[in-house]
Amino acid sequence: MRPALAASAVASALALAACAPTGAADQTSMAHSAGPSQPRQCFTVSQVNNYSRGGDEKIYLKVGRRDVYELTAAGGCPDMGYARQIALVPDGGTVGTRLCTDDMARVVVPGPNEGPSSCRVRVKRQLTEAEIAALPARERL
Repeated sequence: MRPALAASAVASALALAACAPTGAADQTSMAHSAGPSQPRQCFTVSQVNNYSRGGDEKIYLKVGRRDVYELTAAGGCPDMGYARQIALVPDGGTVGTRLCTDDMARVVVPGPNEGPSSCRVRVKRQLTEAEIAALPARERL
């Protein structure tokens, strides 16, 4: 009777283990749901040397000599139209001042009459040279 009980316990354990997700399966399913995997493009906040506003919910950052990153604001940035300078602050969980595509951050804008205001942004992508050239003149960096 004992060997049958032991065999039953082993079979049950194997059946349960077969249902458990594996690390490789999780990564594969995440890659398929997110589309083709591309390396994240990153920059440090100290490399940002200019910015422009692209409508209510887009901000373009000039990073280094020629890179331009597009940020999208959740709900817009109210005082961006009056700002002569901004501060970019990575959200918690980001090590140091490095930001990569899909990271969240805050744009802090000094208010014209009140204290500073801020809005949440997501680093959407790095623009290609052709996309930079196609930006309207008022948004070009």
